[in-house]
Amino acid sequence: MDGFTAWLLRHVTDENALGELARWASADPHWPEGPDRLGTFTDHLEDADATRAVLQDLTDAWVRYASR
Repeated sequence: MDGFTAWLLRHVTDENALGELARWASADPHWPEGPDRLGTFTDHLEDADATRAVLQDLTDAWVRYASR
């Protein structure tokens, strides 16, 4: 199974919130590769002063990733 980051980066061309998050991750040289837990990515975005909307987009993306 691919990790969250690999899954997310497959969505960089999407024209929606998932695509925006994917583009953010793609442009971020410090984006975590793991561990593959929601908290890993939430902590990273919080440290980067992401807005609540971006954090919600992350949660929504995680739910979609986990349900596949």
